This record gives sequence, structure tokens and C-alpha cells, in this order.
Amino acid sequence: MLDAGEARRAFVETYGGEPRLFRAPGRVNLIGEHTDFNEGFVLPMAIEHSTLVAAREAPGRRVRVRSLNLDEAAEFDLDRPGEPRRGIWLDYVEGVARALEDGGTRLRGADLVVHSDVPAGAGLSSSAALEVSVGLALSSVSGSRVGRVALALAGQRAEHTYVGTMCGIMDQFVAALGREGHALLIDCRTLEATPIPVDTAEALVVVCDSRVKHELASSEYNARREECERGVELLAAALPGVRALRDVSAEEFERHEHLLPPTVRRRCRHVVTENARTLAAAEALRRGGGAEFGRLMYESHRSLRDDFEVSCRELDVLVEAASRVEGVLGSRMTGGGFGGSTVSLIRRERLDDFQNTVGALYHQATRLVPAFHVSQPQAGAHEL
Repeated sequence: MLDAGEARRAFVETYGGEPRLFRAPGRVNLIGEHTDFNEGFVLPMAIEHSTLVAAREAPGRRVRVRSLNLDEAAEFDLDRPGEPRRGIWLDYVEGVARALEDGGTRLRGADLVVHSDVPAGAGLSSSAALEVSVGLALSSVSGSRVGRVALALAGQRAEHTYVGTMCGIMDQFVAALGREGHALLIDCRTLEATPIPVDTAEALVVVCDSRVKHELASSEYNARREECERGVELLAAALPGVRALRDVSAEEFERHEHLLPPTVRRRCRHVVTENARTLAAAEALRRGGGAEFGRLMYESHRSLRDDFEVSCRELDVLVEAASRVEGVLGSRMTGGGFGGSTVSLIRRERLDDFQNTVGALYHQATRLVPAFHVSQPQAGAHEL
């Protein structure tokens, strides 16, 4: 877990005086991919990797921020209009500040130091960890109490407005509301979250970072969202009352999929079946049914690869390699796709064999060395 001492020391060195410390975790999504922006169901859990913000109120309305990871500093004035979508890390920081203010939270000036060990580009939501930790820090040092759901929504608005990614709510939600020892079954329409116990006594959640991130990820993400919205428009003609793909059952989709162009049909089929898989997987996890959960993970990966087409060769190699290891219950890509990570459920006693075998097969196929992270479900954002 990230050492808070480094952020504190850097704050004292940069600004002087003692800061308050705030943390928000990254996340791994166990199942339910690309369903959140379709008002569906997701099953993520918060992980040990996190973003720390050392913060203190400052005079006026100027926010100064230093990133230890990038060794860069920047600032902005809350009383002056901001410039969104610059393509820089400050977009996330300033974006969440503007979103909080737009939502009615009056912020004060602040000095911030940001430090993170969430791997960027690994599909573990480093951006949401940054947004939520900064949002909690800014609101807290301003003397404002912002609810955790409102904090998550501010992070999402920052992505939409300042960053330019039309993401769903999952990443920010679990960063804000994660629960130790549990995954969260989130209804992305109602924002109702049901804690699902994750028993790691016998089986472990292992994230495998492919160490690749293909450049088309962001543009293709927005394209997938548009394709899903087009599918809703066409299906609503035959299914009155449908406002999102979460409203379409598997049986209804089979009856009316002929209304959709081939590409849109594949995108929608993934979302409809993934929603059903996510609900079934949550029930399997609740019952301790690791084998059933693992089977649904493999199904999810095939659907993401073939219907939603957001996987890539490296992720497919990792899932195929995992399937060859005895004791692996299931494996799938996780996150937006086009690189990033896989998540696997494996029997605890097979961890070394899993890492050795998957690492060797992946290197043989790609000449890359993957990074493995064994994760326990963590709590969401909080002040240290």
C-alpha cells in the first residue's frame, strides 16, 4: 500500500506546514464490462493501489497542485473560467473542482500534492482514483461535506466535460464507496450498491497487467457508446419503454436483433448478455460458487473479444495462458480494453504456478513481461 509519508514530506518541502491526507483506491472490475454507460450492472472491487492527496486550505481561490509521479506542478484560479480538454493531467484535477462547484459546493483555495501507485494504462482506473481523492481533499479542506455518491458523480462529470471521455459511473463510484472485504454490485441506473462478500481464504483475485495500451482506446470507447445508443433507438421502435440496453432481456433481444445492423447488433448482444452474466456472477459469488463465477468470466471475455471487439492480442494471450493453468477458475480482460489488464480467479495454492506459467507463455508470445497484482477488496475514499 502507498506510503503516506512521501506525500507528506513533499508537501512540507513544497508549501511548508502540515497537510491533511486523503486516499482513494483504484479498482478492478470482476465482471460487467461496458454495461455501466448502458444503465446496467457492474461488479467491481476497490484495490490496494491508490492515489494519495496531501492538502491544505490556501488563501483566496487559487489551487496549486504538484504531481510527484510526473514531477510537475500547475495551478488554476477557481474565479477564472477554465480551459477543458487540454489532454494533460491537470484536466482531471481542475475538472473535478469545476464539477463540484457546478454542483453547488463552494471551494476555497488549496495547496495539493498528489502521489499514486495505481498503474496508469492498466485498466485499474487511475483516473477515477485521482478524481475522487482530489474531490474529497478539496471539499474537505473547504469545510464542505459532500456525499460519496455526489463525489463520484463529480468525478464522472470531470471525465465528460474536462477530459472528453463519456464514461459510465462505475469507476468513480467504487473509488468513493468501496467496502473492505466486498465487491459492489452496482445498479448504474439507480446507483444502488449491494455489497457482495469476496472470500479470499481459498481463491485469490489476481490482476495481470499486459504492459500495453493501444492508442485507439479512448476514441473506440466513445464509438462503442454511440453504437449502443443507436441500438436503443432501433430497438425502442419494437419495444416501447426501452430507454437503455439494461431494459432489454436476452429473450427480447433474440426476437428483435434482426432490426439492427450487424455491428450494432454485436455491440448490443454483448451488453444484454453481460448484464445477465453480472447478476448471475454476483449470486454465484454470494453462494461461494467459484467454479460458476469463473465460467462466467470466460464467457464475458469471449463476448468482449468477439461481439464488443475491445480486446487485443495481448489480452487474449493472457486469458488463454491462464486457462491452461490448473486451479484457475476463470479469467477475462478488465477495464476499457485495447490493452490494460486481465483479472483471474485462482486457487490460492496455485498462485506461484499461475505467475510462472502465464508469465512465461506471455513473454514467449509477445516478448513482454507482465506485472501481477494480488488484490484484496479495500475500502473506498477516506481521510487518513
